[in-house]
Amino acid sequence: MNPAVKDFLERNERRIGLGLMAMGFGIDNLTLNRIDLLFDNLIFFFYLSIALTAIFLTNAHQGGVLQTRFIARNHAWLPLPMQYAFGGLFSGFVVIYSRSGTWVASWIFLSIMAALLVGNEFAKNNYVRLAYHITIFYTALFSFAIFFLPVLTRRMGTGMFLLSGATSLATIAVILFALAKLTPAVFLRARVKAYTGIAAVFLLFNVLYFTNVIPPVPLSLKQIGVYHAVGKNPLGYSALVEPPPWHRFYEDTSRVFNRYGNEPVFVFSSVFAPTDLKAPIFHRWSFYNQQLRKWTVTDRLSFSILGGRDGGYRGYSQKRNVAPGRWRVDVVTSRGQLIGYVTFSVVTADVIPGTKRVTL
Repeated sequence: MNPAVKDFLERNERRIGLGLMAMGFGIDNLTLNRIDLLFDNLIFFFYLSIALTAIFLTNAHQGGVLQTRFIARNHAWLPLPMQYAFGGLFSGFVVIYSRSGTWVASWIFLSIMAALLVGNEFAKNNYVRLAYHITIFYTALFSFAIFFLPVLTRRMGTGMFLLSGATSLATIAVILFALAKLTPAVFLRARVKAYTGIAAVFLLFNVLYFTNVIPPVPLSLKQIGVYHAVGKNPLGYSALVEPPPWHRFYEDTSRVFNRYGNEPVFVFSSVFAPTDLKAPIFHRWSFYNQQLRKWTVTDRLSFSILGGRDGGYRGYSQKRNVAPGRWRVDVVTSRGQLIGYVTFSVVTADVIPGTKRVTL
C-alpha cells in the first residue's frame, strides 16, 4: 500500500469508519424493503460469510498456519473485513427489528443492536481476539436466525424461536470445532471465554424473548388509525374518518374521537407479514384509569393475517361501550408481543362530527 495512503487512512480511521457506518445505515434503510425477499436475505448471508472468512483467516495467521508473504505484509488489516461485515449486519438488524416493534416495548433490545452497531467502529483492536469476535458473530447469527427461520418455514411463535436458538448453537459449534482443528493453540487459550460469551448471549436472548422485549419479527405495522365506520368495498376497505388538525398533517386520523350518541369506535390496522405466513393478530383495547394512573385492558379482539401483501394485511375491530377518556389500542401477537399501537381521546359530542370517506 502507498505510504501516503496508509498514513491518511491511519490518521482518519475513526472519521472514515463513522462516515461509512452512517452511509451504510442509510443504504440499508433504502434497500432492505421486505424481509422475505431473496435479495434482502442474501445481503445478510453475504455479511455473515465475510465475517466468518475473516475470522478463519485472522486465527489461521495467529496460529502460524497462514504465513504467506502477502498476509505477513498486511496482517494488520485482516480484522477490517470482519469489522465491515459486523457493521453491515447490525445496521441491517437495527432496520429490520425497529420496523417490527416499538421503542416503548423493545427499547432494551433495540438499544443493544444500536450499541453493537456504533461500538463496532471503536472495536478494531478487539477483533484480533478469538473470544471477542466469536461472541459478536454468535450474536449476529442468532439475531439473523430469529427472523430468517420464520420466513423460511412460514411459521412463527415460541417453537420457531427455540429452533432459532438450537440452529445457531449447532452452527457455532461446527465453527468452533473447525477452528479447534485449524489453530488448536489459539483455540485452547480462548475457548473458556468463547464458551462463556456464547452462553451469555444465548441466555440474554431467551430472557428478552420470553419477557416480550425482542420485536415480533418478521411482522411489522404498516398503518393504524381510529375511525367512525369501517366497511368492505370492491377496492378493499372504506371508512369515515375525522381528519387530523392541520399541524398534524403527517397523521391519517385525528387523535380526538368525537363520539356522537352510542356510535361504535373502529380501529383499523394493516400488518405486513412474509408471503404465506399465517398468524393470529389481536387488537388489545385499554382505558387509562386516572385514579390508578395506569392502562386497564378491557378487550382483546382477534383476527388472522395472511402475509405477502406489500401494504400489509388489513383488519379492524370495533367497540361500542366506549367511555370518554384516553384509550389505547395495541396490535399484538398471540404471545402479547407489541407490533404497534394507537392512542386517542374519546370526547362526547353534542352534534355529529365532521368526517370524510376514505379508501384504506
